[in-house]
Amino acid sequence: MTERLSEETRAPLLDPLLANGWAMVEGRDAIHKTYVFADFVDAFGWMARVAIWAEKWNHHPEWSNVYKTVEVTLTTHDVGGLSTLDAKLARKMDGLAG
Repeated sequence: MTERLSEETRAPLLDPLLANGWAMVEGRDAIHKTYVFADFVDAFGWMARVAIWAEKWNHHPEWSNVYKTVEVTLTTHDVGGLSTLDAKLARKMDGLAG
């Protein structure tokens, strides 16, 4: 079962993400990042690759796409905030974005 991040695990998991462009969402226990790609095909292709991992891990992002820009918010609704799944998916997203 997934659990909300504890105070002890929060910094080690989130600090590297925050240093890599993720930001805490005001008023929510969630993280957000904006990805900008070369064009719509690159953005949509990245989303398709992320979708495979999101489905495999049964953890789906809140996201939107306009042309070459993808806005992503991650939180674990089942636990009411951030979990290890969010950090794991954020790292995968960054890796797939190159």
